[in-house]
Amino acid sequence: QVQLVESGGGLVQPGGSLRLSCAASGFTLDNYVIGWFRQDPGKEREEVSCFSGYDGTTYYTDSVKGRFTISRDTDKNTVTLQMDSLKPEDTALYYCAATQFKTFVLCRDADFDLWGQGTQVIVAS
Repeated sequence: QVQLVESGGGLVQPGGSLRLSCAASGFTLDNYVIGWFRQDPGKEREEVSCFSGYDGTTYYTDSVKGRFTISRDTDKNTVTLQMDSLKPEDTALYYCAATQFKTFVLCRDADFDLWGQGTQVIVAS
């Protein structure tokens, strides 16, 4: 079964860290682009970060640059999002998604066709 499963969300204080994982099953990530997106209730879904398993291209939205790091664990067939220096405005439901495009120019949700169920991140004191 082809699917993505996210994990690692939770409640953290401002300034803290979380590590989100996106585990792929039924396919390998080598020739896919994986994206992390987030959505807060009442707001549009926004891109957070994208990563090409084919050529290593990465993208971060401006608000997370320098704080978040996306990476791939080939052995585990997962993509992780290390989130440091978290802020209350990072609170959202985080989704990982995959597309069969090998690489990308824009990191946009319309290009992704396989989505995980989401993992909740809450940043609050």
